[in-house]
Amino acid sequence: MTVRIARAPGRVNLIGDHTDYTGGLVFPMAVDRWTDIRFEPDDRIELTSADEPDPVSLPRHVDDPTTVTPAWGKYVAGVVSEMSPATGLRGHVTTTIPIGGGMSSSHALEVAVALALGFDGSVVELAQLTQRAENRASGVPTGIMDQFSIAGGVAGHALLMDCGALTITPVPVPAEVDVVVQFIAHRTLVGSAYADRVAECAAAEALIGPLREASSAVASSIDDPVVRKRAMHVVAENQRVRDFADALRADDLDGAGDLMLASHASLRDLYDTSTPQMDASVAHVASLPGVYGVRMTGGGFGGCIVALTRPGALTDGWKVTAVDGAALVDPDGIDGPARGGGS
Repeated sequence: MTVRIARAPGRVNLIGDHTDYTGGLVFPMAVDRWTDIRFEPDDRIELTSADEPDPVSLPRHVDDPTTVTPAWGKYVAGVVSEMSPATGLRGHVTTTIPIGGGMSSSHALEVAVALALGFDGSVVELAQLTQRAENRASGVPTGIMDQFSIAGGVAGHALLMDCGALTITPVPVPAEVDVVVQFIAHRTLVGSAYADRVAECAAAEALIGPLREASSAVASSIDDPVVRKRAMHVVAENQRVRDFADALRADDLDGAGDLMLASHASLRDLYDTSTPQMDASVAHVASLPGVYGVRMTGGGFGGCIVALTRPGALTDGWKVTAVDGAALVDPDGIDGPARGGGS
């Protein structure tokens, strides 16, 4: 029986956090750290993992993924619940994406599972399906950025993504820069204040309309101080995404770096998703020679920071490269399965 591989990359967001669930702008890239599922057809869904001691065993129809054990199986079950596939699979999961690091390890797993189970549709449809799967499995109302960038990655390019219009505009990553990710602290969005931030943005939109269309002046007029801060971050962050894309196109790396630092300050001061450990790490890396800019990346409350640097300026961390999105790949066409990873 032919063994196949479903491969999904990790994701790093260069700028534009906590804007996707209001239909705003983000600027991630799919990166060369991978989740692979080496599989063959089966009647059920049977998966083992290089990083988890307990296997996942599921029927091809799941009503409530939150009841599934072990915990990592909930993400598999979320996809199964959305697809109810005609054929199951038996396979093994390996990854080089740091688990709990804010580089979308769970989202990559979901996208890879969907492809392995026979998903056949557009990038947008794949992103929407796996976003629903994530929301059902975790109970966290995450936006679409992670799945969209994992599914729609373009080699050598970051992705200017409009999460309202669901469009992707690839922007070349300049050859003369390194993108370096450092893992700082394990985190999970389950049990965090992520859902509170979504609710606070909804409260802002109930007062002033869609944040993707709001001005800074209108956002700053909100009476509630917490809701006002959240709205001010989202409105300003959308503009920073536009300016960052323009800076990369113009090879204005100093300007791009300044925008990353401003984004981190906004996440720290207005959105309250940073931590003292993340702030200290950003400040340290920003002080190093050859670093244009640095910020926390992902949902917050821990995870990773990402830096834009001169080549070779930062050797502590993972230098990542923009790659194409998730796909079924020929087992003979890659260097072997991803190694077990995670922190």
